[in-house]
Amino acid sequence: FTAASIVGSTRKRLPGSDQKARAPRSGLTAHLSPSGAGSAENRTARAYLAAAPSKARRHGAGLSGRSADEMALRRKGRSAGRRAAVRWWLLSLLGAGAAVTAAAALLAVALHVSASASAGSPYRLAKQPREAEELRWEQEFAPPQLASPHSRKLDGAAEDEPEKRLWLPAPSRRFVPCVSPSLEYRRPEASRGYLLVHTNGGLNQMRAGISDMVAVARILKATLIIPELDKKSFWLDKSNFSDVFDEEHFIRYLANDVKVEKNLPKELVKAPKSVRYFKSWSGVDYYQNEISPLWEHRQVIRAAKSDSRLANNFLPPDIQKLRCRTFFQALRFAPPIEALGNLLVERMKSFGPYIALHLRYEKDMLAFSGCTYGLSDTESEELAMIRGNTTYWKVKDIDPLEQRSHGHCPLTPKEVGMFLSALGYPSSTPVYIAAGEIYGGESHMVDLQSRFPILMNKEKLASAEELRPFSQYASQMAALDYIVSVESDVFIPSYSGNMARAVAGHRRFHGHRKTISPDRKALVHLFDKVDSGLLDEGKRLSQKIIEMHQKRQGSPRKRKGPVSGTRGSDRFRSEEAFYENPLPDCLCQSNDNSIVNI
Repeated sequence: FTAASIVGSTRKRLPGSDQKARAPRSGLTAHLSPSGAGSAENRTARAYLAAAPSKARRHGAGLSGRSADEMALRRKGRSAGRRAAVRWWLLSLLGAGAAVTAAAALLAVALHVSASASAGSPYRLAKQPREAEELRWEQEFAPPQLASPHSRKLDGAAEDEPEKRLWLPAPSRRFVPCVSPSLEYRRPEASRGYLLVHTNGGLNQMRAGISDMVAVARILKATLIIPELDKKSFWLDKSNFSDVFDEEHFIRYLANDVKVEKNLPKELVKAPKSVRYFKSWSGVDYYQNEISPLWEHRQVIRAAKSDSRLANNFLPPDIQKLRCRTFFQALRFAPPIEALGNLLVERMKSFGPYIALHLRYEKDMLAFSGCTYGLSDTESEELAMIRGNTTYWKVKDIDPLEQRSHGHCPLTPKEVGMFLSALGYPSSTPVYIAAGEIYGGESHMVDLQSRFPILMNKEKLASAEELRPFSQYASQMAALDYIVSVESDVFIPSYSGNMARAVAGHRRFHGHRKTISPDRKALVHLFDKVDSGLLDEGKRLSQKIIEMHQKRQGSPRKRKGPVSGTRGSDRFRSEEAFYENPLPDCLCQSNDNSIVNI
């Protein structure tokens, strides 16, 4: 408010009828100057109100019959009243400002006390800090090129403009890696003992487990021995750590975080060890209170499993950043794998922009999930036998139709072809198949191959001689697919397994490269309509599929929490995996002055 506006409003309200004249009088006397009822300002204001005529005339009316003295007195009273009103409004505004300042000061003190109270326990954080409203996102924004469901690309993918749109990534909104430790972070303290780790699962499950165990070693103040890879899983891969990862880089990169050694000291090789199955999705308190005391009796602790042994959320920021540094930077593939992987990327790019399709249609996946849609009776029986004979797969009886209707099955090669066509990708699109041996061989790939003839894989891009050092090792072959997938122009997984989650997270970490996540449950419903003749495969299907995937393009969003209503381990299991989406812990907007990029 300005003085002029206040005086102006007073002028507008005072003239008029008795009823209108009384309204401002009651309002002003109810808000007299805070100086007190007997102050000069209030006496002047009351005198001004008392002097108002019982029957005030409208603007422009004369005041005939009044003496010159009376008119002068009224003008003086009006002027004094206006000045009093102005002074009161200004004092009110100053008083309100002082109240806001005082409240802010009290809030700052409360926050300081709260921060001081938690400083003594740096690993116990109730919540992750949210420095910006954008970190609250759990839904992606639709890319501008997909904002309209009636995109021109539906009318013919041969046109240049629609085809260019297909490759445009979602806006990264300036999110970049920020994984440098805080100023309070220190080099590893004196080691209390040695941590042995036995990893389990496939390549990317082991990578996530190793990254978690690096953080656990930091929490336990332990020396980490180079982890042992799983050699007894479904693939029976005999690779050692140094066969898959750059061991020297791993040790050197983590030197300021955790002490890493290749082997136990000779005197401890046969020493008693404390073997533990660490509790899944645990926080720092668990390791400090239940595992750390084991150092009092043993010099070596052995982690029997490594998967999902740390919570996704509510861990200290420095621990979360350490996990990211390990997963995305320290766990570099061995030089021979990196060299061939980069060569495959170059050869794939020679065809133009390409899609990396993680086609999870392999024997182990189908047997484990019980998904037999589109398979023969013989094939279904074989998968059921494999599932029954694999002792560490707990669920044996599975309804394949129910699995598929709930979106728990990988898309078939035929369904993937329909999906890509509906998105608008032309038949000339190069597609890299990131997968092992497709179950059923070429018989299940006919439809996809007919839609997209430039269908490549590592066996087609590389010679038998180039692949020979890796061909007998599932983890090393998967590492080649991983490199080509991370570097692709578009990544599309047919199933959200460990590989898909790891690649998606890596692409988010490196600028939110375009990653389309199929809504399998919704797609299956549409494809069943096509199969039954209720929906034609054409423009209408394309529009439906494009619309439902506008916000599934890999744009920045906050990591999703647990599904509402879930409890216990199901609650943790329903959360989005930490390495699948490292925002907000390891990604910050580049206009933030506190960012240090690595």
